[in-house]
Formats: sequence, C-alpha cells, structure tokens
Amino acid sequence: MSQPDLPCICARIRRTARRVSQIYDRHLEPYRLTIGQFGVLAQVRTGDAPSIGELAARMVMDPTTLTRTIRPLQQRGLVALAPDAADRRTRRLALTEAGLGALRQARPGWAAAQDEVRLALGEEASAALVTQLDGALSRLSL
Repeated sequence: MSQPDLPCICARIRRTARRVSQIYDRHLEPYRLTIGQFGVLAQVRTGDAPSIGELAARMVMDPTTLTRTIRPLQQRGLVALAPDAADRRTRRLALTEAGLGALRQARPGWAAAQDEVRLALGEEASAALVTQLDGALSRLSL
C-alpha cells in the first residue's frame, strides 16, 4: 500500500548516487577514468572473461549502457573483446596488460574517493549504508 506522505525513494537514491559518482569521478579524472569505467575494469579483472550480457547482469546494467561504457576502454586498449570459442556469436571481455596497469594506477584515486565519502558519512553510517544497500538490492532483485 502506497503512503502518500513518503518522499519518492527513487529520486533520493538517484540524487545520492549522482553525488557519490561525482566524487569518485573527480578523484579518477587524473587517471582518465570514470567510476563506471573503473568498475568495469575491476569486474573484468576477475579473469572469468564475461560476455557483455553476463557482465551487465553482474553490474545490474543495461547491456547497451555497458557497451557505451566499454567502448572508450577498448579504444584505449584497456579491455579486449574476443569471440567465445564455444559460441562465435558471443564476445568475451578480457583485461589487457594496459588495462591492469590503468586499474592499478587509478586505485589511489578510487581509495581517495572512498575515504572522502566515508569521512563525510562517518564510519558507522557508511557501514550501515552498505548493509542497507546490499539488502535492498537483494530484496529488489528480479
């Protein structure tokens, strides 16, 4: 049952996510990465060579949006797309040596953004927020 006096949850989550993304993007800018690109590199680093669809599902993203995020990484030689040996229609993502280097170099920028957000929110609130967000994602999964 809807509660008319409850503010829009979606609008608040989106505004907060945009603000947090701005902080991470600012810290990652010297490394020529956005937080979205950094996240893709970190996910691809796991070594399981995911397809675009698999990675999109893992990151809770639309495959088309993920493809737009990957394109500049590909152009910079940070990720490679190769046909799957078992199904030539499927393309698998892999981190290149340059991509691994870029991820390692950008890690201090990511850590600085993480520290800025944690300092602004406080340690206890940061930990509680992570727990709440993980729980919400789990309960809202399709």
